[in-house]
Formats: sequence, structure tokens, C-alpha cells
Amino acid sequence: MSDPAATQAFYGRWARLYDVVATLPGIDSWRAQAVEALALSPGDTVVEMGCGTGANLPHLRERVGPEGTVVGIDLTPGMLRRARERIAGNGWDNVHLARADASRPPIAGPVDAVLSTFLVGLLPDPGAAVDAWLTCLAAEGSIVLLNATRSDRALAAPLNAAFDVFVRLAAPGGGDDVPPSAAERLEARIDEAAAALARGTTTSGRRRLAGGFVTLARGRRPVV
Repeated sequence: MSDPAATQAFYGRWARLYDVVATLPGIDSWRAQAVEALALSPGDTVVEMGCGTGANLPHLRERVGPEGTVVGIDLTPGMLRRARERIAGNGWDNVHLARADASRPPIAGPVDAVLSTFLVGLLPDPGAAVDAWLTCLAAEGSIVLLNATRSDRALAAPLNAAFDVFVRLAAPGGGDDVPPSAAERLEARIDEAAAALARGTTTSGRRRLAGGFVTLARGRRPVV
């Protein structure tokens, strides 16, 4: 990330509030769709890059079952603390966490699936991060990227302006009004990640959810 210390301080300070927002019914439904797109099976191993407070862990654990393995990677201690509480509260012994930079994951692989939600727009080199994630995947392994963005629908213009303000204010370390806008910078990184995903996978695709304000990109690694 552009300033790891600022990012950790920001998300560590707001971890509890972030967790409340991250698990709201509407947002949780997007997370469920992202996990569904991974096409996981019982016994699979899945890694979440940037797991945050663990909002996706219940969906992932449900899909892989007690015989599978879920690994969450995040850089922020405060976020991981909340994720550990979620794991302990559910008594999951096959869900594990690691404090590490998700753009350089300490995963040798191969794993069956990789998930990233609302992360790549924060990374300074999202294309390189996705390339690193792809190397962790087994043949025919799947990867899904879920991200918030401005809508491409004409009627969404007022909400797009509000989204740009939200991104600028919510960015770790603050933001500014110097072009390109905060939302444009975010979307450029999301597009870069999606392009890397398309280059490194087959049967890749990208679709919009939530009136166009959320994008879901998925791909499957080809058999070598």
C-alpha cells in the first residue's frame, strides 16, 4: 500500500465500525455472491487476501466445510484481532490467520481458490499483486475480486459524486481534490487488477452488482 503505517493505523482505529458496516445485509449479500463465484467444494483450501475483520470467513468456511481450510491474510493487527474473535466465537479449527502484506503473500500453494474483496484499489501495484496471487493457485483454481466503484448508469450521476467524496474521505491518510479524483485513482487500480486477472486466467469475466456500484471479476487458472 502507498503508506502501510497510515493504512494500519487507519483500519486499526476503525476496525469495530468497519466490521459493523462490512456485515450489513446488503454488503454481506455481495460477499456471498463473491464466494459463490469461487465455486468452492468441501475439502478445498481457500486464501483470502486482505481478510480484514473476517466478514467473509463465515461464507468461506461454510463452502469448504470442516474438512477444508481457510486462510486469511491481513496487515493490520486491529482487523486481525476482530477476525480472531470471530473464529474463536464459532469454534473453527480449520480457519487460520496470518499477518502479512497481501500483495506479497507468504503462501507457497497450490491452493484451490483466492478471494479479495475491496482491497486491490488500495494497492500501489495491483497488477503485480494479482500476478502473485495467481502463482499460488493450483491448475483450475479460481480467483475472485470484489470491489466498489462508480456506477456506469446515467441515473447514478449524483450517487457517483457522493461516492467520490466518500472514497476521498475514507482513504487512509486522507485525500485531496487534485485530478485525477480519488474515485478515478481507485478505479484505475481496480481495472489494472482485472486486466492482470484476465491475462492469467481462462473463463474470466466481470459483472456489476448493486446498481453498478460493485464489480465482481472472476477467473480460473488454466491447466498447464
